[in-house]
Amino acid sequence: MKHAQAKSNMGLVVGASAAASAFEWYDFYIFGTLAPVISAKFFAGLTPTAAYIAALALFGAGFVFRPLGALIFGRVGDQLGRKSAFLITVMMMGGATFAIGLLPTYGQIGVAASVLVILARIVQGTALGGVYGGAAISVAEHAPAPVRGYLGSFVQMSAPIGLLVALSVVLALRTGLGAVAFDAWGWRLCFLASAGLLAISVFMRLKMTESPLFSALEGTGEGPARAVYRETFGDAGNLRLIAVAFFSMMCAQGAVFYTAYFYVQVFLEKSLGLDPRLSGALLMGVVLLTAPLFVLAGHLSDRIGRKPVMLAGMLLALVAYFPAFHAMQTAANPGLAAAQATAPIVVVADPADCVTAFDPVGKAQFHSSCNLAKAFLVGAGVSYGQRAAPTGTPAQIEVGSVVVGSPGTADFRLRARAALTAAGYPDKAVPDAAALFGLMLVFGVSAALLYGPLSTAAVELFPTRIRYTAMSVPYHVGVGWVGGLLPFSAFAIVTATGNLFAGLWYPFVFTAISFVSMLVFMPETRGRSLDF
Repeated sequence: MKHAQAKSNMGLVVGASAAASAFEWYDFYIFGTLAPVISAKFFAGLTPTAAYIAALALFGAGFVFRPLGALIFGRVGDQLGRKSAFLITVMMMGGATFAIGLLPTYGQIGVAASVLVILARIVQGTALGGVYGGAAISVAEHAPAPVRGYLGSFVQMSAPIGLLVALSVVLALRTGLGAVAFDAWGWRLCFLASAGLLAISVFMRLKMTESPLFSALEGTGEGPARAVYRETFGDAGNLRLIAVAFFSMMCAQGAVFYTAYFYVQVFLEKSLGLDPRLSGALLMGVVLLTAPLFVLAGHLSDRIGRKPVMLAGMLLALVAYFPAFHAMQTAANPGLAAAQATAPIVVVADPADCVTAFDPVGKAQFHSSCNLAKAFLVGAGVSYGQRAAPTGTPAQIEVGSVVVGSPGTADFRLRARAALTAAGYPDKAVPDAAALFGLMLVFGVSAALLYGPLSTAAVELFPTRIRYTAMSVPYHVGVGWVGGLLPFSAFAIVTATGNLFAGLWYPFVFTAISFVSMLVFMPETRGRSLDF
């Protein structure tokens, strides 16, 4: 009877934790996908300066507030208990997501709508900082040691499942309602649908018991940590463990996961001109096929160790980054690769006229002739060389032997597109979907191998007294800053260099940092007792 109750409680722990993690990624993808709709509904009447400030606020809510939430709710979890912190954060996150679906628009209440959606995002971002740590720690501290990696991997698997649900909801509503109705009011249903995940997670969480390790800690004379931040960041040993976690795991987690499930799609659509419906369908197929591999990776980590499995995922990504993306260009748009070989493109511009196009909030304007020329070429999905022109000379592009100047004029894009077409550059992609799917699958497998055992390894790295805080902070810096900045940083690198594949150096470098750090500094944690 006691054994059956333990198994039942373990099921509740895993189910509630997995639902919360799925919620996290559902929220991320829904908001990212619907960003143009949100901007039109809540910031349409703002001046350019006010709109830029609003965009900064939304950006900050998504990235800055997650580590801040990790600090706030990590302390709650380490002092008051895992169950309390996790329940508070899930309800905050779910309530804020649901509320966005009900908010009046700018056209209805003016600037107050902008303020309300920013506040909702701040609540979301702050709450998200405490969700993942609570989910991962709850499972690991309840799980039997021999299957800790396997059970923890269900939390990890729920990340791509959250993406899949988000993709499915958006696709179904856009298809079923039509573009006009979806943009008018159907987008709200995407946020309101999150109530289902919230209800499941809260219902399960209320039925759970507190972590046995935290309960045991409360029963000791010393009790939970009284000064969480001092014990976490003021102790040299604990600070070293945080650094090890960040550099050995979280850098690669942000780079590999976001490449596999976000940047690949951006690259196919924005750089290679693939139909978004096809890229979305391919991504859904990759998620469906790789989701079970997260659990397999967790199971393997119980047998051979956390490090070998995670290192294999990182190594696969490192080996695949450049050749796989080059192969994607050939598979997605073979005519493009052929044209670039016969009619290379050169941007001729004054170097002082070229500004680095790093714009994480999507509001900066780059109006110089050099940036306009580069923006057109990057948007057309073509690589280009660069040659310096005399100071003060307006930029121009050379397509083979044809010169196209005056990027700031109204007909520049028409003239430039005509030159590309004459040189054999295709107007649209003619993809080999099967080949693309296989190449995308490589990154899905690498993400599963790395991410599957990651939460368990991170939990096993830290002592019980500070585990919630110490684990959550490096995770959300890795997710929010390394992973979240990947698309913007990669685009800026591509624009600066003219090479469609140069942006891959961003995930490559962070993955390489983690590979070397894990190899040298990360201890094997399989079999380690959590009661320390």
